[in-house]
Amino acid sequence: MTEDARPQGFDTIAIHAGSAPDPATGARQVPIYQTTAYQFRDADHAAALFNLQEAGYIYSRLTNPTVSALQARLAALEGGAGAVCCSSGHAAQIMALFPLMGPGLNLVASNRLYGGTMTQFGQTIRRFGWSCRFVDLEDADAVRGAIDADTRAIFAESISNPGGYVTDIPALAAIADAAGIPLIVDNTLATPALCRPIGMGATLVVHSLTKYLTGNGTVTGGAVIDSGRFDWSASDRFPSLSAPEPAYHGLKFHETFGPAAFTFHGIAVGLRDLGMTLNPQAAHYTLMGIETLGLRMRRHVENAEHVAAWLAADPRVEAVSYAGLPDSPYQDRVRELYPHGTGALFTIRLKGGYDACTAMIARLKLISHVANLGDARTLAIHSASTTHRQLTPAQQEAAGAGPDMVRLSIGIEDAADIIADLDRALG
Repeated sequence: MTEDARPQGFDTIAIHAGSAPDPATGARQVPIYQTTAYQFRDADHAAALFNLQEAGYIYSRLTNPTVSALQARLAALEGGAGAVCCSSGHAAQIMALFPLMGPGLNLVASNRLYGGTMTQFGQTIRRFGWSCRFVDLEDADAVRGAIDADTRAIFAESISNPGGYVTDIPALAAIADAAGIPLIVDNTLATPALCRPIGMGATLVVHSLTKYLTGNGTVTGGAVIDSGRFDWSASDRFPSLSAPEPAYHGLKFHETFGPAAFTFHGIAVGLRDLGMTLNPQAAHYTLMGIETLGLRMRRHVENAEHVAAWLAADPRVEAVSYAGLPDSPYQDRVRELYPHGTGALFTIRLKGGYDACTAMIARLKLISHVANLGDARTLAIHSASTTHRQLTPAQQEAAGAGPDMVRLSIGIEDAADIIADLDRALG
């Protein structure tokens, strides 16, 4: 094997993928290309770009060099063929579904998803004529039973928010493959530092860049990474990718672009018409955040394991839902699929119920009470009264967001200081 062919390590890819010295100035960090539009060489060049006959930059709603660098880095980290960045994690979910769905069609999704996703899939997408069937993904028969001729995808989180459950991605991928539909995995909580769903059989990976990838609470953004391995032309279920596209003179995305079909469609149709654009400054912040992703995730996991163990031994705490604990029922799965850790988000159940949870939140000093996660800072929220309040009590319990639970996103501070603040707040 030559030196150039040697696979690079994760931390090297996190720093270098998608990045090269700027050819005009020699700038080593990716510049912020704060521009709306780009000069065409001539009329033929412009026509070729608009006809998708040549790759390049037209207008920053579609493509931008800073955003392109981030897309290349994300694809490299996840082991994908391409990526499309957009304005938020919720936007990424719609971008992932947009080429697959149509009126009357459905997807099958976990009943343990983030509350906002439950609302998006359970309520909002109905306005498009789409529907979602929520099932327990631990029950393979229930997953298979929910799939019918109108199902176009299975959707899961690698690690669920807020319950911290870890998903058996290979098992779901096998079910999706047998049904001839893609598996979409939200890898926000694990990040590619802890889990690479494409290597386990996922077709698409989505991210909220807002969380660990940026890692400092400064950005709102999302991304869809395509494995490039799904045969969109194997049936007539995915006409957006396999059939002639009227807006491009009958071009067939899969036939024309092969493994890059989903990515090209996401830019040429998704961003063109939905306009969920990531701004270049946010892309720049995320690129800088990703440079330290491996280091940060190791510290996040180390702190989370330490804090969770302390909480599990505290008499004021009824239970801790964290797959990183030695007595977790997911330990066999963790060892096989998540050997580098199960993230830093988990819930604690307090013996005093709802009132004890709100009182604890009020007494926090170091830990921030905010509706975010994946920050360098430790964050806390009472999900039942905030992020999951739109759900029914049964849905809250299924999602791991009952009224007696507090969600903790453990940061990278000194673990002793996190524990001291929790000790004081628990009263």
